[in-house]
Amino acid sequence: MSNPFPYQYICIEGNIGTGKTSLCEKLAHDYNCQLILEEFADNPFLKYFYENPERYAFTVELFFMTERHKQLQHSLHTRSLFNEFMVADYFFWKTVLFASKNLNDEEYRLFQHLFQILNSNFPNPNLLVYLHRSPERLLEQIKVRGRHYEQNISLAYLQKIQDSYFDYFKSQLSYPILILDVEQLDFVNIDDHYRELVRLLSRPYMPGVHRISLRL
Repeated sequence: MSNPFPYQYICIEGNIGTGKTSLCEKLAHDYNCQLILEEFADNPFLKYFYENPERYAFTVELFFMTERHKQLQHSLHTRSLFNEFMVADYFFWKTVLFASKNLNDEEYRLFQHLFQILNSNFPNPNLLVYLHRSPERLLEQIKVRGRHYEQNISLAYLQKIQDSYFDYFKSQLSYPILILDVEQLDFVNIDDHYRELVRLLSRPYMPGVHRISLRL
């Protein structure tokens, strides 16, 4: 099926547990796009970070950054001739957004310097989609999916991550950002909900922030 979207590179973002990977997988299945999925489970320090964040924050963030850079560098510079567009379940800037909440000031200054070097050759997405659910709802979904290393995530931590995204969006005018409130949606199991997301992604958006609340 040909590309139904007016974009060649779409990033689906969101807080932990919001469903971004599931949406990307459905889009790849239906539209045969090139799929880029973050390999977060390969981070050997992640479980230790959730148990002792102060000790393992820099290590876990540095591993994430280098692995994301390696994956995106390969994917963005070796695009498939058989896929008309790409969908990723993260964008590289999330690296510094999470780090800003997890690192102390000295660590963050060093990390930000390394990030700017690695990010310099990456293009912006043509569309960044942020799936928004409340921290309370996310905590419920995290408990349900049952990943053992996520069970220590707190409501306060999810709120901090949400705040970091929205602070970033306020200053971003280079490309369109579509914030979709999907609190009441189950786009994995209800086809009408999924089709509504596809319809919204099919619209052209100007650079800047656009926010839509969905109540289906």
